[in-house]
Amino acid sequence: MRRFLLFLVLPALIVLGVLGGQEFRLFERGWFNLKAWWQPAEQGIGLDRYRVAVEALPVQGLDDDLSALTYDPDRKTLFTVTNARAELIELSLDGRILRRVPLTGFGDPEAVEYVGPNSYVITDEREQRLIRVRLEDDTAFLDAGDAEQLTLGIGRNGNKGFEGLAYDSAGKRLFVAKERDPMLIYEVRGFPHDNPGQPYAVHVLQDRKRDARLFVRDLSSLQFDERTGHLLALSDESRLVVELDVEGKPLSTLSLRKGYQGLKATVPQAEGIAMDEAGTLYLVSEPNLFYVFKRALD
Repeated sequence: MRRFLLFLVLPALIVLGVLGGQEFRLFERGWFNLKAWWQPAEQGIGLDRYRVAVEALPVQGLDDDLSALTYDPDRKTLFTVTNARAELIELSLDGRILRRVPLTGFGDPEAVEYVGPNSYVITDEREQRLIRVRLEDDTAFLDAGDAEQLTLGIGRNGNKGFEGLAYDSAGKRLFVAKERDPMLIYEVRGFPHDNPGQPYAVHVLQDRKRDARLFVRDLSSLQFDERTGHLLALSDESRLVVELDVEGKPLSTLSLRKGYQGLKATVPQAEGIAMDEAGTLYLVSEPNLFYVFKRALD
């Protein structure tokens, strides 16, 4: 029966690829969906089994410009940034503002990532700067001039720069997503620099095979899952979260469109994603919406 359906679906996918064009990556996405249906991945997070638990909750006190998200396992809270009025904002796990810290000299802050106790990396999208800051309980403001910085300056393209971050604490790797034109994921080793006794050495790597497999139109955020070693890639334009295994192969997806994952409405502009130790997913969308997704019990 499945083989018969395969012969029926394949011509439709070919037509879809021609009509949609490479820009929309419709053929690649359709082909992945078909393969996932035909032979579901056994090892992975299983994003398709997640369901929305909190949908489109407005973050009170913010009217616009919410961008990025990271989970702090020490504080058991979330952090995000805004760029028009540059701030680092701490959120509770139910989407309430706990703290606001003004940012000075950060240019166009677009992403934030927890990299260790009281330690975070913030991106300056336009200048392609990575800025490592330390946040204590009594920190009143953060000045980029006092922070460790790394400027990559690779393929600059206006505001289509560094849009997402993810950190592998075991491998000491910082993943940096370039939004589009071209859409890339860089792997940065040696930043932040945590060992003063060792020389400062930064290596920037690319995995072109992995990036070519990404059947999305842009990248808005990244999340590294320490349990599996898999990377989650969030795309606003494709309304999708994609799980990539250690070799960069897509394994599962979570749709952000109405009718999928229990959503009553499409997520309007997904900007940031984070995951806690239990595997719960948190997502923010401009202008100020907060979402929680939890895996359904098997």
